[in-house]
Amino acid sequence: MIQLRSILQVADNSGAKKLRVIQVYGGSKRFFGYVGDVVCASVIDAAPNSNLKKGAKVRAVIVRTKKEHRRDNGEYIKFDENAAVVVESRSNPAPVGTRVFGPIAREVKDHGFSKIASLAQEVL
Repeated sequence: MIQLRSILQVADNSGAKKLRVIQVYGGSKRFFGYVGDVVCASVIDAAPNSNLKKGAKVRAVIVRTKKEHRRDNGEYIKFDENAAVVVESRSNPAPVGTRVFGPIAREVKDHGFSKIASLAQEVL
């Protein structure tokens, strides 16, 4: 469950290291985001000499959450950290980075972010 002011690790090589969630997209009464949802976030830690600077406003797709998620077949999936991948925009969901680190959930691909899934090391 990702909500306003949640801290996310960045799971790609876009240059950002940590993000703070500003808005969860998907409606005016939407308070929580789960795996595969798009959020608006602010960069709170960035690598030096990167394109994304501290304080930049970006859009990101949630790829891992600590809160477990129940699948239709009865399985539960959860991760050790909350992580996201920075994307260009909601209309163009291409990732900014060229690599995606760590495993991602299959729900990311089901939500239409197949490019992120193809760059990932492992899809669970």
